[in-house]
Parts: sequence; structure tokens; C-alpha cells
Amino acid sequence: MDRRATIATLLGRKPGAAQPVAAPLVNSGLEPYSGPWGYEQAAHLLRRSMFAPTYEQIKTAEGQGMNSTIEQLFAPVPAPAPPLNHFYQDDPLVPVGQTWVDAPYYDDVNARGYRRQSLRAWTMELLFNEGVSIREKLTLFWHNHFAVSNVNDAKYLYKHISLLRKYAWGNFRELVKEVTIDPAMLQFLNGNQNSQNAPNENFARELLELFTIGKGPLADSGDYTHYTEEDIRQMARVLTGWRDVGLFSTNPDVEVGSVFLPFRHDTGAKQLSHRFDNTVINDLGDQEYAHLIDVIFQKDEVARFICRKLYRWFIYYVIDENAEQNVIQPMAQMLVDNDYEIRPALEALLSSAHFFDMLNVGPMIKNPLDFILSSIKTFGVEFPPGLGARYNAYLRLFSSSVLQQMEYYAPPQVAGWKAYYQEPQYYRTWINATTLPVRMLITDTITTSGFPAGDFRVRIAPLAFVETIENPNDPNALIEEFVRILFPQPITDDQKAALKEVLIPGLPDFEWTVEYNLYLANPDDEELAEAVATKLRQLLQAMLSMPEFYLS
Repeated sequence: MDRRATIATLLGRKPGAAQPVAAPLVNSGLEPYSGPWGYEQAAHLLRRSMFAPTYEQIKTAEGQGMNSTIEQLFAPVPAPAPPLNHFYQDDPLVPVGQTWVDAPYYDDVNARGYRRQSLRAWTMELLFNEGVSIREKLTLFWHNHFAVSNVNDAKYLYKHISLLRKYAWGNFRELVKEVTIDPAMLQFLNGNQNSQNAPNENFARELLELFTIGKGPLADSGDYTHYTEEDIRQMARVLTGWRDVGLFSTNPDVEVGSVFLPFRHDTGAKQLSHRFDNTVINDLGDQEYAHLIDVIFQKDEVARFICRKLYRWFIYYVIDENAEQNVIQPMAQMLVDNDYEIRPALEALLSSAHFFDMLNVGPMIKNPLDFILSSIKTFGVEFPPGLGARYNAYLRLFSSSVLQQMEYYAPPQVAGWKAYYQEPQYYRTWINATTLPVRMLITDTITTSGFPAGDFRVRIAPLAFVETIENPNDPNALIEEFVRILFPQPITDDQKAALKEVLIPGLPDFEWTVEYNLYLANPDDEELAEAVATKLRQLLQAMLSMPEFYLS
């Protein structure tokens, strides 16, 4: 049984089959949500649109309403300050504390390594400090969609991820055009090797299968319903002539970018198949690639294809007949009507009755980045102030995501991470014999001893956190509020009783009230403070180990 069916059972609804779905579990569509707006709805919206919203952010969203919150999620935000050299003393071109993104390399391979480390730490810090914005969640979505990996020049990766961030909710067609000649993509899918004398089909194939229109059912030999093998060959010819420049360059006059070399371009006519209305593309020089993208985007299947991917990213992996007809189709039409601007269609999805249906609250297993950040951001965990120690702390978090099989800048396949495309596992891919112990170690560590960052220890401060809730004096109210903060769905009375046993084992409720109030009256009493903090740490450790915490 899939997670949505499990939730249906808990809510007393009749579940359908897992996959294929015999009867849709969720009957609502893209029509605007008109139900109640409270803490639960605000939490659901922010958990899906951000990396671990804080309690205060959720309560603020509750107060300002759905429309204002969605407007804030899509509000323009400045481009982030670039990553910095956080420790490497031997780079004569980039002093510690300065950025390397526009600086040339010099003849020392170690300089390459520190820049990659800096990029990773900077990325984790961006996720931690994202604010109430959907930008970073969408940047990762596009990184999964255009799954560039095996590119080792940090300057290439910085330029690539900045491009995805720039277009986060912008124009999908224009983003595809930009990515097509992006230096990291030219490197990754061998577009830089594509010439009139030696056509390379790698990018043309993925452009169709993974990036724009998708591979439909096999209709005939070499015909995939939406395109043919001949289309791949002809499109590869269209894309000839582009090269990346600046890879590990030591020349200060060479910027990372791409160039069009006319002598490498195939100037002949390219005849596409009946799948593209037998269109002929003639020589357009350095604008021919852009014209090709326009031709592809004339097919409405492009809109349906990307809307299905957005659905799996923000809603659930099961796209049943109801979701296809009442969510995907109208969302795709909205995308076409808005000239492939992502924002209107995605706003409609996130404000729809379908999105807020209770069966869509909680069935998604958090990806590793979501899991790590919800273990830390939720509690307002502090990081050391110094640049070196702070970046090193974020690198620890980055390494833990790698151990959980989600490495930013290194998706395992050109199709991205398996959780978003591989049947029948989908999100369940994240939990296995390798990753589960890592998740448990992360939450055990962050709730107890923490991890070192120089002279600083990064860990939850339970006394500070418990002061943010409304009624910490009452153990039952405290647990209820922790549940609302940490879990997407309510838990059973038996689970709450078990958690209270962790907090005050074998003791009556008033024992917690007395002890906590004694601490409030004597906050400088270290022994008393530690006794209360230890109980809270044990409670949080237990709650973060529960399956409900793994869900969004």
C-alpha cells in the first residue's frame, strides 16, 4: 500500500489500489482551494515549497493567509552573494574571504579542490538561509531536471546553478535555450564535441527524452510517439558548432562561457519527421539552436511533460486518471497560455484544492536535503560566526547528504535522482539499508552531543526552542505542539503517551510542570537547566526517530 492509501485509511476514506490506481484517491483538481486556512495548511504549503520552514514562518503564514503566502514565496529575491575562499591560503589570486567565481586558476590542482568545497558549503548555507521563498526548492528541481554531473570545474557549476536559479519560476522555453549552450551542459553531454564531421547525438537525445517532450510509447521502429530516431540525428546536426571555453583556465582574459564556431556547424537543411510536422530547418548560424527549441515547444506535449514532473516534485508520485485529467491537463494549458512561464501554472497548483487535499499531506518521503534541514532549521540551530568554521559545518551537512545518496552537483543519472522517475519505488528509494542508519545518526547527533565546527558545537538548543511554543509548562500541550511542528499528520494517543513516557518516565504530569517552572525561576542554575534540557533532548531524539518525521 502506498503512503497516500495509508493516510486514506487513517482518515477513514476508502483507499484505491496503489499502482495502478483502480479508483482515484484524490478527486479534486486544479480548482482554487476554498477550504479552511490554518496552521496545518500553512505548514503543508511551506514544507513543500521550502527546505524546512521554521515554526515562526509557519505561524506567520497562517496569519497572513494563503494568497499572501504564495505571493511571498514567489517574490523576487536578490541573487545570492557568491561563494568565498574559506581557508585556502596558497591561492595568490583569491585571498581568504574573497570570492573565486571570476578568478582564473593557477598551476596548483589543490586550488581546484578548495573551490569545489567552497561551492558545496555555500550551497548548503543558501538552503539554510533561504527565507520564505520557493527559489531554492525550484533550483534543485531544475538541477534534477537538467541533471548535470561529472563536471569538476567549480566555476562551470557555479555558472550553471546560477542560471537555474535565475529562471527558477521563469520561462521554461528560454531556460531550455540557455541550458543548451551552457558550458557545463556542453561538457556533460558532449555538445562541445558535436561538429559537422562528427555529429554527437547525446544532447539531442536527452533534449527530447528528458528535457522537453518525453519518450512516449513505442509506435514503430525508431518512433517513440513524440519523436523519432531520425529527429535525434537531424537535431544533432542543428546543434553542431558550439564549444565551451574557460575550463580550468589560468588566463585572466578568458571567462567561462560558450562560443559558436561557424566552421564546425552543419549548414545543410535538416528535415524533421512527421512528429514535428515535417519541418525543415535551414542554416541559421548561431541562432539555429534557438529556432529548434521553438519548433519543439510548438508541441503541447512539452507542457504536459514538465507539468507531470512538477506534480511529482510538489505533490506525489502517483499520477492517476483524475490527476492527469483534472490537474495536469489544465495546468499544462495554463502553461501554454502563458507562453511557458512557469509561475502562473505552479501558483495554480500550489493554491489548488488538489494540493491541499489531506491525502496529499504527508505521503512524500523527505529527500536527504529536506531531511537534514528539517532536523536543523526547524529548531533555529546556530552555526559558528567565523567563515572557515561556518563553511566547514555546512560541509559536514553536505557530506551527510552524500551518504544518503543525494549529492548536489552530482545526480547519479542524466535522468536525475531515481526517487523522481523510477517505478515503482519513487520516493521510497531514499530509505534503504545504507541510508536509514545515516538518517538516524544525524538526528541522534543533532539532538544530543552535536557535531564540532572549530570550537563550536552545532546542535539543537532545547531550552531556547521550547520557549518558542505556547504552553511548555504542560507536558501534554508541549508534546501536542511538538507534533504540529515536526509531523505533517497527527499521531495516535498511544504514540503521545509513549512520548510522554520518554519526557517524564513513570511520573505524573505535574512533575514536569514543577521542574520546568523551577528552571524558569532559576535559569542560571546550570544543574537544573541541564536536567530540563536532557529531558527535552531525549524527547526530541525520540520524535526525530519516528517514521512520521521522515514524511512531508
